[in-house]
Amino acid sequence: MGSSTIGNQIARLGRVGARAVAAAVLLVLASAPGAPLRAEEAPVVAAAADLQFALADIAAAFRRETGASVTLTFGASGNLARQIRQGAPYQLYLSADEAYVLDLAREGFTRGPGAVYANGRLVVFAPQGSPVAPDGSLDGLRGALNEGRVQAFAIANPEHAPYGARAREALRHAGLWEAVEPHLVYGENVAQAAQFATSGSADGGIFAHALALSPAVGRLGRFALIPAAYHTPLRQRMVLLRPAGATAARFYDYLQQPPAWALLDRYGFARPDPQAGD
Repeated sequence: MGSSTIGNQIARLGRVGARAVAAAVLLVLASAPGAPLRAEEAPVVAAAADLQFALADIAAAFRRETGASVTLTFGASGNLARQIRQGAPYQLYLSADEAYVLDLAREGFTRGPGAVYANGRLVVFAPQGSPVAPDGSLDGLRGALNEGRVQAFAIANPEHAPYGARAREALRHAGLWEAVEPHLVYGENVAQAAQFATSGSADGGIFAHALALSPAVGRLGRFALIPAAYHTPLRQRMVLLRPAGATAARFYDYLQQPPAWALLDRYGFARPDPQAGD
């Protein structure tokens, strides 16, 4: 079976899985007891896929504390920015790369430049039985490639997913890009790349630390942090969009308070550094 066929099959499985996860999150939020029914009371929050677990927990805590609900939708940051330009009805946007937010701000789609809410990290992951031994230096991946034992390796699409772009940078930093590129399978976003890497459909992958720290993902294999110096920082910025209402603004403020920080810490996000102008 050729690598393109394998990739197509994996991509198809990943699309189904990503839709299922998104639907599950939406279902949980929409079916919570006493959830508001009117759309204006449950604004749609468009968020980077690395926030899939952390933001669901934060939204649940927000609901418990305030009685207000938000609806979450996840995707690659670049794709979400494109949808905003095309008129998607989002009220709050959380990007894994602040460049997308700042571009939207310059184009007049936002209420100001927003705020950095976290800094992300990458991990290299290997599922059970993989020939790849995960380590931060990527020497385990190097060894498996040299021995011809890697058939497929997953990252997010670098063209519109910040974690994919940073994974490519890390692989280039380690001198592995040319060796691994023929074996790459690309997730539409970082959550889909994680699904490829954890399902056994790939021999491993590079994705967000925040996803690896979820018990549902972490129990499926081993992982190691990749040094932050291997890639440009993943400064994650959020912003209220022009149509934002009171609930979206309240959730935006909540994301900058200790209860939300604690949950972001739990999922491995680094807190913004005021000394860096965050």
